[in-house]
Parts: sequence; structure tokens; C-alpha cells
Amino acid sequence: MAEPLPCYELYAIRYAARDGHRRDHFLGGDPHDGPMPMAYYVWAAIGAERSFVIDTGFNAEVSARRKRDFLRCPIESLRLVGLDPAQVRDVVLTHLHYDHVGNFDRFPQAQFHLQEPEMHYATGRHMRYPKLNHAFEVEDVVGMVRLNYAGRVLFHRGDAALAPGLSLHLAGGHSAGLQCVRVHTARGWVVLASDVAHFYENLDAMRPFPTAFHVGEMLEGFDLLRRLAPSRAHIIPGHDPEVLRLYPAPRAELEGIVARLDVAPREG
Repeated sequence: MAEPLPCYELYAIRYAARDGHRRDHFLGGDPHDGPMPMAYYVWAAIGAERSFVIDTGFNAEVSARRKRDFLRCPIESLRLVGLDPAQVRDVVLTHLHYDHVGNFDRFPQAQFHLQEPEMHYATGRHMRYPKLNHAFEVEDVVGMVRLNYAGRVLFHRGDAALAPGLSLHLAGGHSAGLQCVRVHTARGWVVLASDVAHFYENLDAMRPFPTAFHVGEMLEGFDLLRRLAPSRAHIIPGHDPEVLRLYPAPRAELEGIVARLDVAPREG
């Protein structure tokens, strides 16, 4: 008889925000333009035997340069859910865009999990085009190259089971090596979409986000999320402020900061 899968506690931590409009979040704009703010998250999957940090955000310097609202340090915020960054052993990088890989140097013990096509993309011929390279910080990319030389990057090529109850799934589209993460929890499998779907509406309406390496793969990524998740309620988009409304905080004082994703969403 197979051993039962472990159940992880799963959290989204909002560390930054920006005002945006609907035209910013859909390929081709939107005829019904209006406010549509964006949230920036890091995620943590906490298990009895092993824990994972998923993405590492950006820092205050990058936030100021890119005109984002920096709310709190994403790395120090991991302490809100009981993780000490200095002791974290596994960090999943869904891709190498600036808002997902900054602060990598704050994890002195960690091994980083990355799709090999993402490193090829971030260091390859397409980075000569500003339309594609604008989402990367070159020092972050160089930093990951250095970590690879130090033996601290584990590359994956496609789907991979990192541990019982936690797996990686290559999607592409938004970035060439974008991956999402499927986590087994007390409410079943939850899929952290990251930028496979920025907002629920991108997924629901099958409307791609404007920053795209391959639009066809982005559309296929929406289908992938649906295959991996038991229901729409088990998919967590990467930048939607709605996540904080739908999911409760682990403690009252963390309302609007941390959402607990391993419990059912609120009604309505």
C-alpha cells in the first residue's frame, strides 16, 4: 500500500502592489478600461519534513526604480509563517523575471530549482530585444549564473516531483521556462499558477497577459492549470489581489498580508 501523501500548509504573502488598469493586463488592451491593481506575492509550502519557498520577490531598490509600492521585505515576511530565511533549504523559482527572483542572495543555505529553458532564455539571443528583456534584472540573471557555478541551482527540464506532495510543471508562454507548482494540502492539490495566470480573469476569459514570449504556449498554460487542479477554486493566480479577499489570514493581524491557501476559500 502506498504511503499517504503529506499535506503542506500553503501561504501567499503580499509584499508589494501597484496601481494598474485593465488595458495593462490583457493582450491587445481592453475596451472597458478601468482600475485593475496588481499584487506581488511570494509563497511558502510548509511541511512536517520539508518546506519550500516559491519565488523571492524584489527589493526596495528595484521597487523604487520600477515605481512599485513596496509594502514589506518579502524575505523577512517569511518569518510571519514561521520560516527563517537563513535555514531555508529549497527555493523554487517559477521564472527569472525581476519580481520572482530578486533577493536570491538572502538564502545562504538554499538550493534553487529552475527550469533549464528559463536560463537559456534569460542568457540567450532573445535578450537583445527590449520588448523581452524589460522584465529581467540583469544582475539577478548574472547572480543565478554564479550560483550555478557554485553548484546551487538544480535544473529541471519539464515536469518534476521535488518531494512527495509537491511537483513542478513547465508551462512557458509568459517566459520561455515558466513553471507552476502543484502542492498537496488538506483540501487536496492546490496549483500555484505564478505567472501562468496573472489574474483569475486571464484564466477565465482565456485572455493572455501582454508580456508574452509565446502566446500559444500561454493559452496552453491555462489548459494545463485546469488539468492539474481539481477545480478552479484550487488554482491560485500569481498577481490577483482577489486572493487576499478569498482566503483567510492565518491570524487576524495578518489580514491583507498573508492568505492561507490550504483551506477552502471564503463564500462569495
